[in-house]
Amino acid sequence: MISDFIYKYYIDPIRLGQPYNVVDTLTYAIILVVGVYLLYRWLSQSTWLSDIGFSIDTTFILATLPYVLLGGVLRVVEDTGMITGDLKYLLITPLIYFVLFFYTIGILFLSRYLTVQGLTKNFLTFYFWAGVMSVFVSALVLVAWSTTHHGVDLYVLTVISLMAVTATAIVWAFMRYVCRWEYIRDPLYITLLFGQLLDASATSFGIDLHPAIQYTEEHVVGSGLINLTHTAFVMFPLKLVVLFPAIYVMQLYRKEANPAFWHLVLLAMIVVGFAPGVRDMVRMVLYV
Repeated sequence: MISDFIYKYYIDPIRLGQPYNVVDTLTYAIILVVGVYLLYRWLSQSTWLSDIGFSIDTTFILATLPYVLLGGVLRVVEDTGMITGDLKYLLITPLIYFVLFFYTIGILFLSRYLTVQGLTKNFLTFYFWAGVMSVFVSALVLVAWSTTHHGVDLYVLTVISLMAVTATAIVWAFMRYVCRWEYIRDPLYITLLFGQLLDASATSFGIDLHPAIQYTEEHVVGSGLINLTHTAFVMFPLKLVVLFPAIYVMQLYRKEANPAFWHLVLLAMIVVGFAPGVRDMVRMVLYV
């Protein structure tokens, strides 16, 4: 039955907190690709932002990063169990992507209005700081929650952060000086590297090194490799196997592709690494 299939592969994993399966993973990947294309068509053809000089470029992508972080932090808000009832499902993948999308678009509308009214000189100024404040408020909620639970483990935060920074520096240096990829100095590529390697660092630490809780990998490929190798540090070579050809191909087609679409694709690549990495790190810091 179709209903049984939908419940087994889509609804139950969300409702019961089960790991991802092959079916929902492929489905969400397809939705992501289609979503990026539709977003590109909508933003590139809309006139409601053209009057303030809006363009999908590096500056816009960097200004959007706080909303990527917000997604990871909000997932932890749901992980804590402080939200009960059906509302909690809005903060679980894939529904949280729709929630964040409409929230971000709402801030875009508000930013445009403030710019048109002359209340802000730069459209991206309010947009960026609204995202920063959203992350700050969400983080305060988690800190308040932690005061009645396990607190904030700064040791875990420091170790995972250092792992991610060190791995990023090593990979970046290899790409820059061994592969001689001059373009790797682009801040978007650096962000992509850090986000993906933060995800690998948090997963590796949580499964192999966390002092109190042994976490599990929810994604199909990652969990399969971890079970095969018996170590979560296999996530680092897995990330590199994807990152090297991905960055090379992205740069190869950068001049030929539509700039707006190219930037949105890169943003999507940043999101799928950065948001889970932030979520996993914050969970481990709070012992959730």
